[in-house]
Formats: sequence, C-alpha cells, structure tokens
Amino acid sequence: MDRADARPDDGDVEARARYEQTVHQIVEPLRRYLARRTDAATADDVLADTLVVCWRRYDELPEEALPFAYGVARLCLANAERGARRQRRVAGRIAALDPPRELPDPVGDDRLSEAMSELSPDDAELLRLWAWEQLTAGEIATVLDITSNAASIRLHRAKEKLRAALRKVEATAGHEETKGGGRA
Repeated sequence: MDRADARPDDGDVEARARYEQTVHQIVEPLRRYLARRTDAATADDVLADTLVVCWRRYDELPEEALPFAYGVARLCLANAERGARRQRRVAGRIAALDPPRELPDPVGDDRLSEAMSELSPDDAELLRLWAWEQLTAGEIATVLDITSNAASIRLHRAKEKLRAALRKVEATAGHEETKGGGRA
C-alpha cells in the first residue's frame, strides 16, 4: 500500500506504526523548538496542535518529517500567539477599569537577548532555526516555505545583522563615561 493511500486513521496497522515511529523521532526536537520560543504551557498546547496537524496531513509528511513539522509548529505557535494577544487586549481593557495594585519587576535580559531583540522577528526566527535547531539552509527553506537559495541569503544577512547588534550592545555595556571629562 502506498504511503499516500495509508493514513494512520484508516485502521491500517502498518501506517499507524509508521506514524508513531515518525512522532517518536520528531516529538523531542519539536518540544525543544517550542520551549525556546514560548512558555511551557503554550509549548505543550502547540506541540499537541502540531501533532494533530501532522496526523491529519500524514499523507503529506515527507520522508524527512522534522523540517515539515517545524513549519507546522511555527504556524501553530503563531496562532497561539495571536490568541494570547487577543487575551492581553481584553485583560488591558479590564485593567483600565480596575487597575492592578502593583506592577511586577521587569526581568533583565542578557546581551544576546538584547541583540536578538534588535532584529526583525523573521531574522531572529531564522537564526534560532539555524543555531538552536541546527537546521541547514535547505531545511530552513522547508520550514519557512522558501527556496534554499533565499534561505541561504537571508541566513547570511541575519548573521551580519546579529553581529552588528552584538557590537552595538557590547559598546553600550563596555565602558561607562564620566561627566565633565575628568578621570575618576
């Protein structure tokens, strides 16, 4: 039976076993991918959504399923983030009617996080796929649904932007200036 003809939900034991083997191979990398991008509860929800989509689109899963699954997870995470933004807007409206008594302390970021925040979301995601998920340009192209050449060019440009942002962060964190031109 051809893979496209055998979906795991058709009662085909062999197809189900292949799907379970695929999930076994992709679930931990997906869990790490999501953990680096969001909180634990959202990561668990998005992981579940991703696996459901992979189940439903089993016949579209390529032999190397991980980059495809990263692409699905990326879109599921974007959906979850849109939902969270809607919830924050509602919470903001409620807070305007009944403001909280005290605000939490801001959390400090390290220099890499600060430099990454200087990048566009697309550049930051490209670098995370390359550095954290250790994907090649071809695999990144699959995740982002672009050509390998475009992924390679964008990755090169994103690395250059990160280098510049790191230099900027290092320059501001390196030395404190004294006022009045005198020595301390």
